[in-house]
Amino acid sequence: MDNARFFDSLDEVPHHVITQGIGTILEARHLVLLATGEAKAEAVAQTVEGPVAALVPASALQLHPHATVVVDEAAASELKLADYFRATYAAKPGWQGI
Repeated sequence: MDNARFFDSLDEVPHHVITQGIGTILEARHLVLLATGEAKAEAVAQTVEGPVAALVPASALQLHPHATVVVDEAAASELKLADYFRATYAAKPGWQGI
């Protein structure tokens, strides 16, 4: 019922979900954040470029030593530093993988 506000009908609300707290997520060896579409652009920008804040729980990923963010152009559309991120990725040494 808590997530019903995100769906058009109660029939669409998932019956089973898996959740983890931010602390548990930050304990992972490597994090991957995947976002697609313009609807995620603001959240991606706040997560990557905004301050670490309770209002944006995903912003805690900025504190992780090995996080990879993979977004399409639409999800990256609000990043102020998108060109910098593209250039940094293009210049990655091959030994880093990905």
